[in-house]
Amino acid sequence: MAKRAVTLIFPQHLIKEPVIYTLAKKFNLVPNIRRAKITETVGEVTLEIEGSEADLKNGLQHLEAQGVKVEPVTGDIVS
Repeated sequence: MAKRAVTLIFPQHLIKEPVIYTLAKKFNLVPNIRRAKITETVGEVTLEIEGSEADLKNGLQHLEAQGVKVEPVTGDIVS
């Protein structure tokens, strides 16, 4: 099992969609939300995501294809 920390930036049309739930179910990933900031126009969520390397790669590519910006997180995300 591998683990990645990423920040997801959602465009307005995806804010109310169950994107993280779908990611977890479709790609067999376990998300752990560390931080979130949601407004009417943008959503930003910092996640730790755990799963196989292949599932992580495919899941993150799927998010990007939907229009979600995926940025790697460096450093401590607990604070």
